Amino acid sequence: MKIGILGSGNMGRSLGILWAEQEHEVFFGSRTVEKGKAIAESVGHNTQGGTNDRAAVFGDVLLYTIRGVNPTEVLTSVDMLNGKIIIDCNNYDIPENFDFLPIEISLAEKLASEVPQARVVKAFNTMGQEIFELSPQPLKEYNVSVFVAGDDGEAKKTVMNLAQDIGFAPVDCGELRFARLLEGLGDFIRYLMIGQNLGAYATISVATLPEAQNQRLGGRQSSSLY
Repeated sequence: MKIGILGSGNMGRSLGILWAEQEHEVFFGSRTVEKGKAIAESVGHNTQGGTNDRAAVFGDVLLYTIRGVNPTEVLTSVDMLNGKIIIDCNNYDIPENFDFLPIEISLAEKLASEVPQARVVKAFNTMGQEIFELSPQPLKEYNVSVFVAGDDGEAKKTVMNLAQDIGFAPVDCGELRFARLLEGLGDFIRYLMIGQNLGAYATISVATLPEAQNQRLGGRQSSSLY
């Protein structure tokens, strides 16, 4: 798979390296040719580097790591995103005292409205960059979940496969509108990491347990609050 990284900061660099280790073709994009090339040279694995424009043209899948920034500020033309699968891994800034408000529209939905001919998928927003250092085997052992939402089924499946390639357990979370829930979940895990001092390696794993064979509690029954 040809993957373009738009914004090669911590998240972009880390995920790009992991995919390159799995023999995907990776192009690190940045605001300048020099920075993009410097990252690729430090990474190796036959990666390439240059501008965000070059990364956008190169990739069939694009990782968009530039939080809250309209693509028109990143690229010379958003038309180069037409038909591309775009992974949005971003969350809103953490407010003072963790006073999070309900998310009425997600960053992923905003991005999709700005590039309507692209296929936007939400993923990789519920973990710190440090988690990627454990890829792939410890992630598999701990069944670390990546939550994925998008309106295009094929695009979503592609992203889920890319998550699985680097050791994560992908969880299909439905349509892109449910990115609001995923970004709220990202807020929650960041609160646990920072506000509750659980640290950067705190994460979430979804497990489906075997069905109880003995309904000793009477099973689920219809009920009311009165």
